Amino acid sequence: MEEKIQVLIVDDHHMFLDGLSSILAGDDQIDVAGVLTDAREVMGFLDTRRVDVVVTDVSMPHMDGIQLNSELKKNHSKLKTLVLTTHSDPSIIQKLIKGHVDGYLLKNAEKLELLTAIKCIAGGGKYFSDEVQKKYTESLFSNTVNSPIHTDLSKREVEILKLIIEEFTAQEIAEKLFISQHTVNTHRKNLLSKLGVKNTAGLVKHALQNGLIQ
Repeated sequence: MEEKIQVLIVDDHHMFLDGLSSILAGDDQIDVAGVLTDAREVMGFLDTRRVDVVVTDVSMPHMDGIQLNSELKKNHSKLKTLVLTTHSDPSIIQKLIKGHVDGYLLKNAEKLELLTAIKCIAGGGKYFSDEVQKKYTESLFSNTVNSPIHTDLSKREVEILKLIIEEFTAQEIAEKLFISQHTVNTHRKNLLSKLGVKNTAGLVKHALQNGLIQ
């Protein structure tokens, strides 16, 4: 029989903890390994129990979710982290991405999405909700033109980079911008060259991890 995913919940809102614990306990692939209201107690807990995924908020007393994520990644590199919060500030998302967080969901997420995120992360994937990705991307491109990293990108290249990250194909981009597919491919090659990456995945990674938002 396959082992259940062991989840530790860290949040100082008691009513939310009760609801979340109930949701997770109702899934036959997940066990709630523990529930903590103080992030400072996490390290000690990990010495006593196997944990696969830590679900935490951002705003907590004594130690916030950003600091907790950093500590966990430094001391327990195989442990997966999912931030479940009301905060969608792009600067917070950016800090957590740089801290190698495995997932980011807002607390208004549906039950199914929450369970999907935990299972995805436990399996080695990353999970960022559509709403979080949208907030991040909007901020990313509101700042890109003025970013010193991208002063050599033309407005058209920024436009095409945005569409590439939003997963439009070259043909779709061509139709959307009323240019030829050949022109799109030329711009894409220029982007790869200017940003020093090898492929589309590199473009996306660069946009997410290289300071494109403040």
